[in-house]
Amino acid sequence: MGAMATAVSTTKGTTAKPARISKARQIAILKALADARRLELLERIAAAGCPLGCAEALAALPISAATLSHHVKELETAGIINVRREGKFAYLSLKPGVLSMLAASLAGLETGSCTAGRRRG
Repeated sequence: MGAMATAVSTTKGTTAKPARISKARQIAILKALADARRLELLERIAAAGCPLGCAEALAALPISAATLSHHVKELETAGIINVRREGKFAYLSLKPGVLSMLAASLAGLETGSCTAGRRRG
């Protein structure tokens, strides 16, 4: 996957450009989130506010342990979550800034109303 670009350093009197996310990373994240169960898992991780234990996630979702493991791996590979392992336990948390960078990239696709090339009749 492509690595995240860092924020541009500033000089006095200028503002920093927001960090950007590569096209490859955007695609990987969107593919990972295209699955309803993975999106539901991500929502639960975000709602937890602190690292969510896999046992808690498993109890909250109607999926098997193997399926949860698969979804966790997909979200981790896409770079959306961090997985902290402590012995046989795993704790899930959002990677800071990733979703806001994705949202900013998607928001940048919107354009203002364009009147060039339109015929008025």
